[in-house]
Amino acid sequence: MARRTVAPGTTGSQAPPISLGPVPPDTDLTGILATHRARAAADERDLDDLLDRASACEPTRPFALSLSVPTGGELAVIAEVKRRSPSKGDLDVGLDAAAVAVDYEAGGAAGVSVLTDVEFFSGSPADLVAVRSACRLPVLRKDFTVSPADICDARLMGADAVLLIVAALSDAELSSFLSVAHELTLDAVVEVHDEAELERALDAGAELVGVNQRDLTTFSVDTGRAARLVEQIPSEVVAVAESGIGGEHDVARLAEIGYQAVLVGESLIRAPDRVAAVRALTGHRVGLRPHASRPGMRPAGATER
Repeated sequence: MARRTVAPGTTGSQAPPISLGPVPPDTDLTGILATHRARAAADERDLDDLLDRASACEPTRPFALSLSVPTGGELAVIAEVKRRSPSKGDLDVGLDAAAVAVDYEAGGAAGVSVLTDVEFFSGSPADLVAVRSACRLPVLRKDFTVSPADICDARLMGADAVLLIVAALSDAELSSFLSVAHELTLDAVVEVHDEAELERALDAGAELVGVNQRDLTTFSVDTGRAARLVEQIPSEVVAVAESGIGGEHDVARLAEIGYQAVLVGESLIRAPDRVAAVRALTGHRVGLRPHASRPGMRPAGATER
């Protein structure tokens, strides 16, 4: 299967068309990763060339900094552009990504997350290109990062941040990918699902941790997971809650226990008025969170690049 990327220098009008084929049957994390790793193994592009091209792109927007809300400040909302979900099916496969981004910005979102996975989420690099051009918000490429080339591709598409899923990576890959992201001035959302993964993320130097409340094998949601893990996230690390966030009540609870940001997709995509839906999630004050001291950690956004 050919690798789907936006080539260096590609404009929004030249981006690959969106593919809305049938979702493959192996939609758990193992099946998804197998698809992405096979594609990465078949990628014969020169990594040094990709790094050079990615390094020459226009400056990134400060994704982590936009989420670095102090205690007492207003929780940040990362609003997601998402056409389809393996667990929920079609959400809005015909959406206009640029128009959605404009609505999100008008509603007060702090950033936009864009699904670029084609096979399992019907996303597209074209969606990210369109979003980046349509708004002034920093943009996260939401995809399954399994190689340094994936990080370069994110930069070439115009992303300001990438997703690194701890469950999908070895310790060596996690540390290496964080270094590549920093080299390319990209922020990294390091996603965890349990205490062991959080420890691995912090040991690797994660400055921005996303706690996913959805089990990537069963797709069930455990809303208690966010509460358990936030107690172990140091105060200097930005904490983001993901998945299973249905509305204002959920967001208020997460802000109260110390999350500085939430990533919300399905409920916003399904909302008849997306501007109002985003606005309803804003305004919640971030509370204090217990944290374990980990000497030597830098505040998010403080990495020298």
